[in-house]
Amino acid sequence: MRYERNEWPSYKSEMPLGQIPVLKVDGVKLPQSMAIARFLAKRFGLWGKDDLQQANVDTVVDTIVNLMNKFSPIYAEQDESKKKAEMAKFFPNELPKHVRNLDTLVKLYSDGGLFFVGNHLTCCDLEVYNILEYLLQIDENVLYSYSWLHKNREEVEKQPKIASYLKNRPARRSTTC
Repeated sequence: MRYERNEWPSYKSEMPLGQIPVLKVDGVKLPQSMAIARFLAKRFGLWGKDDLQQANVDTVVDTIVNLMNKFSPIYAEQDESKKKAEMAKFFPNELPKHVRNLDTLVKLYSDGGLFFVGNHLTCCDLEVYNILEYLLQIDENVLYSYSWLHKNREEVEKQPKIASYLKNRPARRSTTC
């Protein structure tokens, strides 16, 4: 379910933590986006083929979450002049550190392929794709110096179900309620 901003207050009390997202499975409401992502990744075979790959996936996910934790407060800033100043610092100073960390993990875990772990699609490829989408909305050239990440995005977009979703998805909007 998607809630319009004006609808959300009437549903908020029904959510376990008073926030979204929530995934309802067999009548049980599961909150927290990363718990939902892990649950779905495990259910649909996107969490790695063995314990070591799963740990590698966790490492990449945690690394992109570190980037998002730095970026989110800037992205959510309401004062446009402050937001612009913080973005001007983030892109040249903070983003390269995180991308270098991702690059290090690619060399360790990708088996020389175009996916982060084991040369097959996992949820960490999807999580990186999602986070980078926000950055690309602000600066479409953000991946200019990072050819592997660009190729990874292209490979993710080629997946039939993802390609179909991207073609038909609703326009992205803020989910902060």
